[in-house]
Amino acid sequence: MLGHTTRSLFHVREYAMSSIINAVHTAVSGLNSQSHAFSDLSNNIANSQTNGYKASTTSFEDYVTNNSLASDGESLSDSVVATTRQHNDNQGMVTTSTNSTALAISGNGFFNVVQATGQSNDSTPVLGTQQYYTRNGDFSQDKNGYLVNTSGYYLEGYNVNASTGTLSTTLNPIQVPSTIKFQPTESTKLTLTGQIDGKPTSATAYDSKGNAQTVSLNWTQVDATTWTVSNPNDATNSATVKFDSSTGAIASVNGQTQASGSTASFEYDGAPQDMTVSLGTIGGTSGVSLATDGSTPTGVTGVSDSVTTGTFSGISMQTDGSVMATFDNGYSQLVAKIPLTTFADPNSLSPQNGQAYTATSQSGTPQINAVNTNGAGTLSTASVEESTTDLTGDLSKLIVAQQAYGANTKVVSTADQLLQTTLAMIQ
Repeated sequence: MLGHTTRSLFHVREYAMSSIINAVHTAVSGLNSQSHAFSDLSNNIANSQTNGYKASTTSFEDYVTNNSLASDGESLSDSVVATTRQHNDNQGMVTTSTNSTALAISGNGFFNVVQATGQSNDSTPVLGTQQYYTRNGDFSQDKNGYLVNTSGYYLEGYNVNASTGTLSTTLNPIQVPSTIKFQPTESTKLTLTGQIDGKPTSATAYDSKGNAQTVSLNWTQVDATTWTVSNPNDATNSATVKFDSSTGAIASVNGQTQASGSTASFEYDGAPQDMTVSLGTIGGTSGVSLATDGSTPTGVTGVSDSVTTGTFSGISMQTDGSVMATFDNGYSQLVAKIPLTTFADPNSLSPQNGQAYTATSQSGTPQINAVNTNGAGTLSTASVEESTTDLTGDLSKLIVAQQAYGANTKVVSTADQLLQTTLAMIQ
């Protein structure tokens, strides 16, 4: 009888110890999971003032293991697992910044950025080939003219080719050096002055890309007071100008007599470009005129209305993603265009240092879009996107996690006491 009782006690102790050990394992998994939650919450709280930071949450799930308490094909949940869940698709509040080159995205897009991997001998950064994506748009120019955010990432975009004036089709870091040259503005008007001597008039004009073009005009005498001015490339593109025989002033253009002081002009069409040719004014001699006093005509010269000089003064950002170089003459010129990249699942991007991400197979292929297209979002200038951390909510969750952690430690200490009692059962 005593042997049977002893064997029963051994069975009871064995079952009890198995249950207690399983309880300890469960409590330890709870401690690990709550520690994971502590880490996520502390990271959110620490980055509550970090521009472009996307707060994460902790997800818990039960975990089934093959334990000794399972019987008849049953499985018991005896642990918990915690995972970090990203929320990169959450929109942060957009606030005004004192930094005029800062940009904030309202939408699903990300800025395309790269990192420096070193420096050349002249201190120019050596940029890596790894593509990163970020929502931190607090960009400023470094000493080399590159746009760099506060995390040290270099902004990429489509740069304007200085030779052709067209945008590139590949992404490259945006650099606007202080030595950038002003591109002459497109000529829209050619102003002529002087006395007709029958010789052709040549002048320099500039096309839409800032390239210099030579514009020529032929003068043909009709009679003593009438001349035609024409495009050498198209004789039909001409105007007949009649002058006053006594003063040499313009009397009419193409037979149209207008009030004194009215503008005298004709439209120059075709090669190298279209523009208005100003001949002067009706009744005036400040433009084109005839020499009527027997003196030698001075000849006719032309000057276009292009602005040809300017000193770089800074850059400005536009809401359509345009990066403009500004000059002291009041003009701005496009130097680059910023696109935004979207993903099918932005929450599956791989987080990197400095509020940056890399693409993964789960996030989907990067889709590059123009600003405000395909859900990429809009841009706000002189603005930043704030952290999405809910400071009040996370502090409340921190208290809950602390209580859960304490409860799990209580399970461990209680299990230890039960284990000691069980071991002493048959001693």
